[in-house]
Amino acid sequence: MRLSNNLMYQNNINKILDSQQSVANAQEQVTTGKKYLTTSEAPAAISQGMLYSNKIQTNEQHAKNIDQLNGRLETEETILQSINTNIQQAQELAIQAGNGAYTQDDLESIAAELSEIQKTLVNLMNTRSEDGKFIFSGYQDSTQPYQFDSTTGEYTYNGDQGQHVITIAEGVSIKSSDNGFDTFEKSDARLDVTDNQAAIPVTTPANNITAGTVYVDGQTEFDKFHQTNYNADPGTSVSPTANTFSVVVRTVGATTNDPDTYEILQDGVPLTPPQTGEVNDNTIEFSGMKIQFEGSTPGQLDFTLEKPHKENVLNTLQSLITGLNDGTLENDDFQQVLADGVVQLQNASEQVVYTQASLGGRMNAVDSVSDSNLAQDIQNKSNLSDLVEVDMAEAISELTKQETALQASQATFGRLTNLSLFDYL
Repeated sequence: MRLSNNLMYQNNINKILDSQQSVANAQEQVTTGKKYLTTSEAPAAISQGMLYSNKIQTNEQHAKNIDQLNGRLETEETILQSINTNIQQAQELAIQAGNGAYTQDDLESIAAELSEIQKTLVNLMNTRSEDGKFIFSGYQDSTQPYQFDSTTGEYTYNGDQGQHVITIAEGVSIKSSDNGFDTFEKSDARLDVTDNQAAIPVTTPANNITAGTVYVDGQTEFDKFHQTNYNADPGTSVSPTANTFSVVVRTVGATTNDPDTYEILQDGVPLTPPQTGEVNDNTIEFSGMKIQFEGSTPGQLDFTLEKPHKENVLNTLQSLITGLNDGTLENDDFQQVLADGVVQLQNASEQVVYTQASLGGRMNAVDSVSDSNLAQDIQNKSNLSDLVEVDMAEAISELTKQETALQASQATFGRLTNLSLFDYL
């Protein structure tokens, strides 16, 4: 077979062009760091790589969300701690006000301190986030959560029960805030009777008791009695007076020196087991209550258990401040004001602590998810690198090899161009 000079030239030129293309490809791999320059080179690998790229981008957004969430949770944690500190200070002042040696001026000074604490709490409970939204308003985060209603003389909650969430991983969303309803409106009010002035019913035989009072002075014991005997939701089949209790005093002594006795009835029916005892100086101590009456025996007086309800700390302070400034309250009535304040401030503090515990749990969960996201991100980047990213040492070696091959082709072509039959004549 005879090879013409033109054919040899063309073959060598083609080889040089191929080598140049190989050098260019190798150089682009080094420059870009990509293993494949077109999708057609490895469709499956590039497609899988795109999936990993999407996961990496999603993880990056989750990382930004985590930073935002941590900032909000840390802010709320600081606020709740300040709120609890102020509540505890108010509780200490309420206990201090029970010092019988204090004058009215002293009590008014304590009321002034409580008023300043109340103002501080209002500001804290109306705190805004970094974007100007109210933290404790729920979904109504453009509405100030607590405002004073001059008509009712109380602070009212104007938010809702919504809770914002932030997604920090696939299928994982964490609450970024707590609404004021759950944090401040679920504090139990002190359990009590509806009216300290007992009702004096008309009975047969004639009721010789003319007046009576019922005060709670043993809160723990009374709470147990209330929780055991209160009918929380009387239906139509239950008497509307199911939570009314009667103190029936009887004269049973053989002589005037023998003490009278009493029995406690609920809605006219004796308790099970029967609750009876002796009367001392027209005073009855029963289940944390001090029951006193005027008149003579036999007779009866009635009291009703107050329905359990909630009270926010601002209104608790408002009642306490009003009571301390009153100046007309004495003895048992004054002690009831203090008891309301002390118990309800304690309950408010416990509710805030409960929210703090929940907050701490969420912060721990965020840390755990963050560590998991980091591990996934490292793995995804490693998988992506293995699929579509070039080994730089290998790429540089390949570039060097292709450059050498090109130089060899160019040198060979130069020698072939000088070969002719006339060179040997």
